[in-house]
Amino acid sequence: MIFISGQQRQFTHRLIDEAGVDVIYGHSSHHPMGIEVYKEKLIIYGAGDFINDYEGISGHEQYRGELTLMYFPEFEPETGILKALKIVHMEIRRLRLNYAKDKEAKWLRQVLNRENQKMGTGVRMDGDNNLWLE
Repeated sequence: MIFISGQQRQFTHRLIDEAGVDVIYGHSSHHPMGIEVYKEKLIIYGAGDFINDYEGISGHEQYRGELTLMYFPEFEPETGILKALKIVHMEIRRLRLNYAKDKEAKWLRQVLNRENQKMGTGVRMDGDNNLWLE
């Protein structure tokens, strides 16, 4: 995973505090990063790549670039307060998205929990292997 700096956290907090932003969805991180809930507002620091063409390129296998996530937040319409966040794990094979296998889903849960711990959040897995932000 990629380190989230104190400056990045300060910036996202100021966007919520001073600019009235309800959700921050970071992208272009190539790999999923930590998720924070700040003042009941969702911050996804880096969603990772949803679809990429890196298959077969070596050198960064530890990041598991073939694994990706879909984020399904539910907000309170009047306030922008986060009510729930469902995260569905996918695997890219032959430039197609497929549901990730149990082993890969558990790996993603472990990585997200490690990174989210720094943000005061975690994820749990339901009976269908979907991840939910806690």
